Order: sequence, then C-alpha cells, then structure tokens
Amino acid sequence: MTPTNSAEQALDEALALVSRTPEGGGTGGAGGGGGHRASGWQRARDTAARAGSGVRPRTHRVPLADALGEVLATPLDALTDLPSFDTSAMDGWAVAGPGPWSVRAGGGVLAGSERPEPLTDGEAVRIATGARIPADATAVIRTEHCREAGTQLFADRSVLTGQDIRPRGQECRSGDLLLPAGSLVTPAVLGLAAAAGYDELTTRPRPRVEILVLGDELLTAGRPHEGLVRDALSPMLGPWIDRLGAEVIGTRRLGDDPAGAAALLEAVTTSTADVLVTTGGTASGPVDHVHPVLRKAGAELLVDGVAVRPGHPMLLARTGSRGADENDANDANTVRHVVGLPGNPLAAVSGLLTLAEPLLRALAGRRRRPRYTAPVQGDVPGHPYDTRLVPVLLSDEHAVPLRYHGPAMLRGVAAADALAVVPPKGARSGQELEILDLPWASGGCFT
Repeated sequence: MTPTNSAEQALDEALALVSRTPEGGGTGGAGGGGGHRASGWQRARDTAARAGSGVRPRTHRVPLADALGEVLATPLDALTDLPSFDTSAMDGWAVAGPGPWSVRAGGGVLAGSERPEPLTDGEAVRIATGARIPADATAVIRTEHCREAGTQLFADRSVLTGQDIRPRGQECRSGDLLLPAGSLVTPAVLGLAAAAGYDELTTRPRPRVEILVLGDELLTAGRPHEGLVRDALSPMLGPWIDRLGAEVIGTRRLGDDPAGAAALLEAVTTSTADVLVTTGGTASGPVDHVHPVLRKAGAELLVDGVAVRPGHPMLLARTGSRGADENDANDANTVRHVVGLPGNPLAAVSGLLTLAEPLLRALAGRRRRPRYTAPVQGDVPGHPYDTRLVPVLLSDEHAVPLRYHGPAMLRGVAAADALAVVPPKGARSGQELEILDLPWASGGCFT
C-alpha cells in the first residue's frame, strides 16, 4: 500500500528492517523464517483467556456495597414476589367499581403505611405511588385524569379494570431466577438484589495484582535529565488495572542489580497476588532478569513474545501447581501468573490489552468483551508480518488514527478512545478493523 506521507513511509521501512517472520506467518504454527518464535496476536489473547479460565475460582460472601464490579458466584434467585403486594403505580385515587365514586373521609393511603381498609363498591380513596392497594379496589385513576366535586369523584376518561396497579409478582415470583451465576455486579444489579431482599451476595473476588516496575533509569519526580527518564508506568498501570476489574495490592520498583533480581524471584515465588505484572526486562539484554528469574522459579512460559507492534517482547508465565489449593494465597504451590510487559510505555499498553486484560477478565469470571469493528479513516501502514495496534479516535462513522504511536510514546493513546488492530501489511481507508476499547472510554469494569 502507499503510505500517506513521508513520515509513515519512514515508519513502514523501519518496521520492515527490524521484522522477522513470525512462526507460521504470525499464527504461531510451524514453519516461518528468521527463527522468530512469537505467538500470533489473537492466539496470545486466547492463551491468556484460557490460562485465567483454568484457575479454580475463589468465592466469598460480601455486603452489597462491597460486591460492585465482582461476578456472581451463585445465581441470584428471587427471595420473594416482586412486588410483594399489589401497589399503586401512580399518585391518584384507588376506586372500586364504576364511577362516580364517593370519596372516603379521612387521610389517604401512603407508601409504607399499614394495610388499608377494603373499599366498598362505588368508593374511592386517595393513594400515593408505591402504596398498598386496598382490597377490592378495581383500578387507580391518576390525579390528572379525574376531578372532585364535593364528596364525589368523577373520571375524565374511561377507566379500565386493573389500570395503574402493579399486581403482586408482576416482576417475578419467589424462587424465579433473576440473574445467572457469572453475571457482573453493576449498580443496577445491586439495586435488583436489594429490591429482592438481599443483604449480601456470593461473588468471585477481583483478582489480586502486584505491579513490579523494573529499571535503574527511572525517576519518580522532576524532569528527565542526564540519561534518566520519568517512570511513566507506575502512575498509569495501577489505575488502568483497577479499571480492568482487578485489585492492585501494591506497586514496587526493583533495580537492575542482583538485589533486584533476587527481589523479583522472591515475588514470583511468594507473592500473595494472583497476577504479577512486571515492566521491562523481558528482552535478552545484560540486565534483563525476567526470563532467568522465571526459569529459576520453574515457571511455565505460556506466551514468550507476541507478533505485535509495539509490544513484541511481552510474555505470560504460570507458576505453581494447578492441583494446589488456589484459595490459600500463602501456599508455595498456589497458581500465579506473571504478565511481563515491555518497558516502553505504549508497548506496555499493548501488553495490557493483549495479555493482561483477557487473563484478568477470565480470572474474575467475566465474559470476554464482544468483538466489533469500525472502518478506518485513511490508509494505515502495517508491519510486513506482525499485527499493529494503533491509537484511534472513534467518530460516528470512522476510527481515526492518531499520530505519536511509537513504542515509547503516550501522547497518542492519551488522546485515544481505543486501539485499532491493523493486520500485517496494513489497511486501506474504509477497511473494517477490530477495535479494542480503552477502559475509561468503555465504562471500565461495569460494562
């Protein structure tokens, strides 16, 4: 394809120069050239989802307020009829029989009041929305649809039997299934559970995540200087992972020295987290400790590199025994997963969306996010063999690619709604591309 400008042309040529044919042409199958062993992008995502689904789930019983964002571990069954008695759907008058009606002396029927006296034929009593319907009432007439004249009530339009009365059990009967296990607890689910009489829910707790930021070149404050750069990942990863529905139990910085490698090994083997997310150190440089530490810990590499740009050297590993008791976080054999993100910021974002999100969703018991596409506006250059993830703005009609999408750049993704999945060799203007919503643009863990 023809790049739209010289900058894109240069990018395309640079990508081609550094490319190596992925195994099976990017599908993770046999063959291919260059000795490149990376998993295909979609295969890596599927592997992460299967890894999370293969862990025996924990459950706990929590008050309603603490269940938000978690997943129901048991079905939500109705504990009572809803409504549990016939109620008025409107402010107005409860009437019995045909009109006109004699107005009952005294006060009306209010929500929360005791059981009202039955109505006699031809009688009316004022009633509030949500109040219990008196026995033998045949309808409720809205205030604006009737008029009083002395002690008589007249309707301004036809009155139908049962109108504006919510009968007992209209929404559900006791024992009805309201929501199946696996449903995400949203604010609406909390309301439904409360209406149905629940004080607590049995849910799957959010996966616990510990973040380990590796590198001696990182500053925690001030401007970059003298070969040092600001740590852009620590401020970003915690809130991002939280929006993915996980619980971040801590963020630590580890050096590139032997002490840092020892601390990494200790974390991999003893952390109480379900998932360790590391940044940097996933390549083969002299101070890249992630692979050696995982080997020493006896970890199983599930994904070792992904045919995606940026983010190629990401990885996913598993430690512990799948036959162990995953409910015991202190068990040395407890299953833990390690998501190794590249150190470049946008490459780390690519790793979050490729490996961390499907893994965490599966560990939490959440369904995979539905896939959808949008037509791209303008030609988008591609890598000769690998998938590209490009920040985009979503308009009513198109996904609009943004500039500043280099591996070390956050300027593009900070302005983006999503990342577009660009296939090898690129996409033509108008071509439908898969879209990966960013968590703040798609409502976070409540969608």
